[in-house]
Amino acid sequence: MKALTKILVALLFTGSSQFITSCRSDVNQNVNMTVTSEAADGLDLKAVTALLKTVKDPADLEKRINSGSPRICNLDLNEDDSIDYVKVTEYADGNVKGFSLTTELGPDDVQELATIEITEDGKGGHQAQTHGNSQIYGHHHYHHGGFGVGDYLMMRYLFSPHSFYYSSYGYNRYPSYYSRSRPIERSSYRSNMKGVNTGKVTSSKTPAFAGSKASPNKAKSSSNIKAPLRNPTTSQKSFQKRNPSRAVKSGGFGSKSGSSSRSGRSSSRSGSSFGGGK
Repeated sequence: MKALTKILVALLFTGSSQFITSCRSDVNQNVNMTVTSEAADGLDLKAVTALLKTVKDPADLEKRINSGSPRICNLDLNEDDSIDYVKVTEYADGNVKGFSLTTELGPDDVQELATIEITEDGKGGHQAQTHGNSQIYGHHHYHHGGFGVGDYLMMRYLFSPHSFYYSSYGYNRYPSYYSRSRPIERSSYRSNMKGVNTGKVTSSKTPAFAGSKASPNKAKSSSNIKAPLRNPTTSQKSFQKRNPSRAVKSGGFGSKSGSSSRSGRSSSRSGSSFGGGK
């Protein structure tokens, strides 16, 4: 009798353990993670493209992105509660004139954000194309602007002999007009960007003309980004697994259907982001 009792207790214990393990497994598989904001939400490239109609040179473009009202840059890639400073680097490839937009998260830690390229359209005007970095904005993120000569103060600079502009600012080297303030909420930023006159700037998933691929920063990416990325590199995924973003929050338990992978996590996005073709 005692032997039979021991067998029954053992079977009951084993079944309970398996049930608990199964429940834990189901819980781990059905946790939904909500991404409340992404890195792409912090720099509206359509608004950046529209600046070309009013700024006079690359230095003026850099100043306008990083200051003024409304402030175009609201990036905080490393989530240190300070808006990142965006640098402008000028380059050229034949008849294509370009700017590389980057930010520095530390010494020799550069992340390219986007490129802006301008070419003559053969009709006396010019065409601009902004291409968002795929790590941040995902693939096929373009903004286009076709403008006449009178629309561009910048054209007089670009298509006249001059030395390329290389920003002297960066990590811990900032101009007086730059304020290391906290980024504002995504909803407030989006509202501010609606007030920017983007004119004839359009968004699409295809380029208007072939990019030059001549950016001096095209291969530069940072592995110290906490903000959720749309197409992170392997090293960026690894870093984000060890350093979770505050923008990724647990959404409780439920079905995994409808979830998407963000930075190596299972997640469902909350709300839309600034994106190409939207």
